[in-house]
Amino acid sequence: MLVTERSPAAPLDAAAAFHAADLPRARALLAQGGDLVIHFPPADHTHRGWRLAVVQELAREAAPRRVNGVEGHDDPATAATVAWLADAPAITGQVFAVDGNAGMAA
Repeated sequence: MLVTERSPAAPLDAAAAFHAADLPRARALLAQGGDLVIHFPPADHTHRGWRLAVVQELAREAAPRRVNGVEGHDDPATAATVAWLADAPAITGQVFAVDGNAGMAA
């Protein structure tokens, strides 16, 4: 799994930061073999497009290995999603938004 760091609030700046720092790391992990899950920090909907494009293009590049993304905090819900993806061999090129507070009482 590739854990990305906090990124700039502006989507274009965040995409540029990912491509500069994290894309080479993602490709290096894929070169070692196996599937990849990219863990993105929580962000608003304006980041969805560039994140999905990155995951989809890496999945195409790495096929038949799988590449998916998970957006959320480093919490049990995110860990459960990553574990679920490990057992879901037909899923690739997707980004899953995880809300660790879903279902909790207010």
